[in-house]
Amino acid sequence: MSMITASTWVPRGAAAQFPTKYDVDEEELARISRLAKLKLEDAEEDLDEARNGEAEGKHTASEEDGDVNMTLAKGDADDDLKEYDLDHYDSDPSPTADADGSGEPMSMFGNARSLAYHASNAEDPYITIPDNEDEDDEREELQVLSSDNMLVAAKVEDEVAHLEIYVYEDEADNLYVHHDIMLPAIPLCVEWLDLPVGKGLADANAKGNFVAVGTMDPDIEIWDLDTIDSMYPNAILGQGSAEQEPAPSEQGTDGAKKKKKKLRKKSKKVNDHYHVDAILSLASNRSHRNLLASASADRTIKLWDLTTQSCAKSYNNTHTDKICSIAWSPPQPTVLLSGSYDRTVCAADMRAADPTTPPRWGVESDVESVTWDPHTPTNFYIATESGMIHHHDIRSAPASLEATKPLWTLQAHNAAVSSFDANPHVPGFLVSGSMDKTVKIWNVAAQAGPSMVASRDLGVGKVFTTRFAPDNEVAFRLAVAGSKGAMQVWDTSTNRAVREAFAGGMKLAGEDEERGMERVVGVEEDSSDEEDEGGVEPGGGAGGGDEGGWESMDDA
Repeated sequence: MSMITASTWVPRGAAAQFPTKYDVDEEELARISRLAKLKLEDAEEDLDEARNGEAEGKHTASEEDGDVNMTLAKGDADDDLKEYDLDHYDSDPSPTADADGSGEPMSMFGNARSLAYHASNAEDPYITIPDNEDEDDEREELQVLSSDNMLVAAKVEDEVAHLEIYVYEDEADNLYVHHDIMLPAIPLCVEWLDLPVGKGLADANAKGNFVAVGTMDPDIEIWDLDTIDSMYPNAILGQGSAEQEPAPSEQGTDGAKKKKKKLRKKSKKVNDHYHVDAILSLASNRSHRNLLASASADRTIKLWDLTTQSCAKSYNNTHTDKICSIAWSPPQPTVLLSGSYDRTVCAADMRAADPTTPPRWGVESDVESVTWDPHTPTNFYIATESGMIHHHDIRSAPASLEATKPLWTLQAHNAAVSSFDANPHVPGFLVSGSMDKTVKIWNVAAQAGPSMVASRDLGVGKVFTTRFAPDNEVAFRLAVAGSKGAMQVWDTSTNRAVREAFAGGMKLAGEDEERGMERVVGVEEDSSDEEDEGGVEPGGGAGGGDEGGWESMDDA
């Protein structure tokens, strides 16, 4: 099984040109040791509980009979081993020794003492390649140019959860995996952060390249994308964060040990400090960079202060069912839009103590996602499980859920709209992805109302994520992924209908225009792996692939 559940772009220039290797110094090693010890103690405690549970119901007489049988069996085993005289096994002469006992006996490490060695590779005449040459090659392979985009994908492959960090080279039509990060549970959402978090990084003006990950676990992990081979996250938001570091005044005390013991029994009761169920959505506030909002299956929204790595506020009464999607308002950075399985959407001002009566809108089925219109800041979109897309104006909030009246509605798909995005640079340019395995481009800027521009099956299976690139230079690039675990980047500007609808008849140059090809760039896989695993062909998968990531498709 392989699938990509979520993705996010990293803007150009945000990634470090030369990522650093994960450095395990004494302080980091101590932190890892504490975390590993806590995990080990948790496992031992669970094992003891399981053993005690199995022991209940067993009779004392049966246990005594078992002890007798074990003793008899041990005695029989001793008798069988006597003939081999294992007590004197090490005193036998070595088969490699000479008849007179001279010679070098065989040992685990052989004649290692007689081998020649050198203090450094520079002194070894048989090593001719300088050490720094390999380092230079590796450094060049990891280089990220200012014209490159990073793309982060939350992936599950053969029951192993991890983040795949791609580098997309637009001019070279190239997409490749730069590095990956192992995760403890199935990832459900990712959000890029430009604020350094964790390990004493608390400068509000500093810039960084981090990602927040929500999983089936109730904790939010924050990773540094500019560090390769990281073992543990830079920070954990939630109950797990308390397990990382005991307070300095408590270190080494009985109080700290009791606190750790208590933390291992994670509470499932909703509270104001951390989530107790899966994290379904994350939203970083671009105006107040230290704020991160999270929505959970525990029916709460929590506001996190990234500088202190603690929950600043919890909103427990916004919805009555799982909250699956949240988004900050661009012009009003204190207003948060949220959608829930209770079939409602609300826009709440997070400055309120507990927004129990914010404006609400009702829909016909469970909400899948909510998205603000980047070009009309008072408008927003709702995508639902029934395949509908609703367009609303926040200034026209209904008096009741029954009185909800959208600006327009669109039956976009016959199955759930599992992903949705609005192009940040091209007005009226929307994309929807569905469980019916199709990706559709919509034009909602026309006076006649929303109209479909193109529909494609990009060979990613059921579509779980569709994201437009964040930079103006690559405004028409669309990242698509789904249930087959393949990431594709579709250059929508190579579709004639898209050019006519959004770019005033923009043309491709030279051979590309003559060929009439659409560009879909994917990660090139080994041909043997594709045959064995049924992988998607490089550069697409819906139609016949062509070299260089180009694929022939009929215009809509």
